[in-house]
Amino acid sequence: MARQSSDYSARHLSVLEGLEAVRKRPGMYIGSTDSRGLMHCLWEIIDNSVDEALAGYGQNITVILHKDSSVEVHDDGRGIPVDVEPKTGLTGLEVVLTKLHAGGKFGGSSYAASGGLHGVGASVVNALSSRMDAQVDRGGKTYQMSFRRGEPGHFKDPGKSLSPDVAFAPFTEASSLDVVGTTKRGVTGTRIRYWADRQIFTADAKFSYDELVARARQTSFLVPGLKIKVIDERRLAGTPGEFATHEEIFHHDGGLSEFVDFLSVGGAVTDIWRLQGHGTFTETVPVLNAEGRLESTAMERDCEVDIALRWGVGYETTMRSFVNIIATPKGGRHQEGFEQALLKTFRKVIEANARKLKAGNDKIEKDDVMAGLTAVLTVRLAEPQFEGQTKEILGTPAVKAIVAKVVEKALKEKLDSTARGEKIQSAQLLEKVVSEMKSRISARVHKETQRRKNALETSSLPTKLADCRSTDVAKSELFIVEGDSALGTAKMARSSDFQALLPIRGKILNVQKASVGDMLANAECAALIQVVGAGSGRSFDLAAARYGKVILMTDADVDGAHIRTLLLTLFFRYMRPMVDAGNVYAAVPPLYRVEVINAGAKANEMIYIYSENELHKLLAKLEKAGKSHKIPIQRYKGLGEMDADQLAETTMDPRHRMLRRVTSADADRAEHTFELLMGSEVAPRKEFIVAGSEQLDQGRIDA
Repeated sequence: MARQSSDYSARHLSVLEGLEAVRKRPGMYIGSTDSRGLMHCLWEIIDNSVDEALAGYGQNITVILHKDSSVEVHDDGRGIPVDVEPKTGLTGLEVVLTKLHAGGKFGGSSYAASGGLHGVGASVVNALSSRMDAQVDRGGKTYQMSFRRGEPGHFKDPGKSLSPDVAFAPFTEASSLDVVGTTKRGVTGTRIRYWADRQIFTADAKFSYDELVARARQTSFLVPGLKIKVIDERRLAGTPGEFATHEEIFHHDGGLSEFVDFLSVGGAVTDIWRLQGHGTFTETVPVLNAEGRLESTAMERDCEVDIALRWGVGYETTMRSFVNIIATPKGGRHQEGFEQALLKTFRKVIEANARKLKAGNDKIEKDDVMAGLTAVLTVRLAEPQFEGQTKEILGTPAVKAIVAKVVEKALKEKLDSTARGEKIQSAQLLEKVVSEMKSRISARVHKETQRRKNALETSSLPTKLADCRSTDVAKSELFIVEGDSALGTAKMARSSDFQALLPIRGKILNVQKASVGDMLANAECAALIQVVGAGSGRSFDLAAARYGKVILMTDADVDGAHIRTLLLTLFFRYMRPMVDAGNVYAAVPPLYRVEVINAGAKANEMIYIYSENELHKLLAKLEKAGKSHKIPIQRYKGLGEMDADQLAETTMDPRHRMLRRVTSADADRAEHTFELLMGSEVAPRKEFIVAGSEQLDQGRIDA
């Protein structure tokens, strides 16, 4: 790196010898130099403030994204020490911000459990910043020190506006910690503002507001009582603060239970359970002795385990794991212990109740237990070992056994509880896990044996399926029709080369409320899953689907809409990849047929109408043109009322038909909608119906 000044003294060397390595190999410390690495730097500064709150010394953190691309973090913790550290002769503030592996996170006297980067975080961010200003409130005074790429000195700012591009004078002999103001008695805290160095980070690297908000919300759950304020002054297009400064505050007192409640979707099988405990272990670590030398010392560590979890009716798994307050998205020893104990405990309980649960001799697997689980796992310990500087995987070996022991003991108590509420929930949960196991085994067997049958082979598919002849999955279509009457017309209207028909008798099971076992036991649901041929739930394999399009063809009335909603619920809950891939459609049959009378020998014109509004427009247009039509106008209340040629022309022929593709661009909103319309909670659905009653066209209700 080119020096900014020709002056280069021992003072520069002592400060920069470690930070130069950070600038030369930034990826070793922050993972990358794009937006991900930029956000990682911000997490390091925020985590230092959170550590203060975690230790009980602060309740408020403010993060400000400034217009000039700088970011500022405030906290009301104790403030970084400003007195002189005896070994280096530097103030605590300068040591923390310029020395690697220095800070209060070693030795255990200041932080019993912390999330900061092993004493590296703040100094790494400083090294990768074109400017950093640090202010500390302590002892009634406000102290300040500025840095340029890790080197302390003074910026010659022309006025109140700050910039990393102004002239900079580094300290050459000794550092000076400036007193820039006074504070009220008892007021303490730290303010860090920095500008990321564009010599290091890519030109398109920028702070993500969505990621920052998600992290702030997550942290407020993990540290109950902590209030985090996020302010965005950048006015960036596509952000909530596009037109004005945007501010959000995150504050949750419910802790992990509230976090699980926030993450959970769909109906609940169990309440939110808390599994808590602790354990101790001994590890040998290098510690500085009185002479300043490292010597191996056996340290006894405490590890606190706190887990909140809930099982829902679905099969998706939402898992969040943390060490202290640092997310470990790739898991680690704590998550290994959790999953191992979860599987071990359920196997023991199910084996003990195998006859009652009709589990047979098959063993449950991890996926059976994890289906529908929402869990937040946290462990707290001093000086955790991570695999890599970015701390995505916990590596401390002893944590696995401690977590496993806590989970096994606490979960077994829940599953064996005789309390009425917990006993009912446990029974429902065990039934769900066994159903998941049966579903997985059934899907595997079905996948191995189910193949497209030709005319010379026998078929195990339902007899009511009118299959097509084509073996080209991409071109084949499966029409799910409402009732046998519509099936008869559809058989004559379809093209048997590539269009298959499956009739559904009545209204299928509402799978949003039902268990997996009930769904598989329902004849209509089982037949539909068998015909699609790709399995169900988490074992669903889109590549194995027998049809490229699944088209729901129901009557254009209220009952038809209800049946279509029930079918969509089944697809969304158990065959979601088909919906995500855009392979599920709703047919759009006409509501009316208007026969326009033509003069002379010319044949009358048939016009199909798909909505009430469209009918009124057509009648007005005919009246204006002086044309008449036959009365009464034919109203189709069901597909069975249509002739085969009419059904083919309007609804089934790809050249003329209209289809509505069913998509779920926003999975969370889709999940909420299905739970609202089809879930167990009646009150929200009643409110939804009452609120939308004014928009209802009463003429469409068949009475």
